[in-house]
Amino acid sequence: MVKGMRNICIIVKNQIMADHQTTLRFLAEPTDVNFGGKVHGGAVMKWIDQAGYACAVNWCKQYAVTVYVGGIRFFKPVFIGNLVEIRARLVYTGSSSMHIAVDVFSKKPQDAEYVKNTHCMIIFVAVGNDGQPVNVPPFVPSSDEEKRLQEYAVRLMNLRKDIEQEMKEFY
Repeated sequence: MVKGMRNICIIVKNQIMADHQTTLRFLAEPTDVNFGGKVHGGAVMKWIDQAGYACAVNWCKQYAVTVYVGGIRFFKPVFIGNLVEIRARLVYTGSSSMHIAVDVFSKKPQDAEYVKNTHCMIIFVAVGNDGQPVNVPPFVPSSDEEKRLQEYAVRLMNLRKDIEQEMKEFY
């Protein structure tokens, strides 16, 4: 009986610790160009949403919707022809929400080093067939870096409450 219980615990642990990171890699195409000859910010935001969605759905194993994108910061432009890498990682879960930190990097294909172009936090909510929120598996950080990122997500949630209150009259 104890052996069976141990196996059950391992299965649950593996289920909770499912892959919580997603990386997308592709070339920035001429169709992504803005009037300045670089990648359009809207294209970058689309990539962020796609990587975040893939990460969220991989975690909760069902459909999820974007409910918030915050703190998007464009540090450096992405150039047409660059190899782009979008790194999305789950950093915090609520009952139905998944907070995902997304970083965008790029480089010339022949270069060794990526440069960081963009960072933001994106929040998805898992929804059932009826369109209502459903519970997601809790994310339990296992490294100091994961704990630091989870604390970051909580600080941002608290700041967002003040921002939402300030913007309430414009909703």
